[in-house]
Amino acid sequence: MRLFTVALLLAMCLVFAVSAQSMMISEGDYSEDRTEIRMLLDAFLEGAGTGSYAIHDRFWAESLIYTSSAGLRFGKAEIMNGLNPDAGESTEPDLIYSADDVRIEVFGDTAILAFRLVAMDTATGDVTTFLNSGTFRNLEREWRVVLWQATREAD
Repeated sequence: MRLFTVALLLAMCLVFAVSAQSMMISEGDYSEDRTEIRMLLDAFLEGAGTGSYAIHDRFWAESLIYTSSAGLRFGKAEIMNGLNPDAGESTEPDLIYSADDVRIEVFGDTAILAFRLVAMDTATGDVTTFLNSGTFRNLEREWRVVLWQATREAD
């Protein structure tokens, strides 16, 4: 009985050690992906403020499902149709976007992003905030958003 107890304790220690090591490796493996997604988010927020067709085209996957804060659901085609690819980017954005409380979790070729979007109207100085979340997939070696949810933050 004593031998069985010792063997069981050793097995439990081994399982715990392997699990702990796997969790450390897992977290470390995705730091580059988190950095890449954060940089992509920052570039998107800057480009969205200037009406960049190119940044929207890069950010959204063709299969995007977007649920707006107004409760409307649409895809990439509708977003792209609302932009003018020939207009060029304005040098002075109407809105300046930034992200607070950014959280990124990566699970292989899928990543979850959650953040507080701050939108400042450059003409009036009014600020509106949203709680946004998105699901990214690494498609053809590029992170792209496949699912997006925007919710106006409660006052």
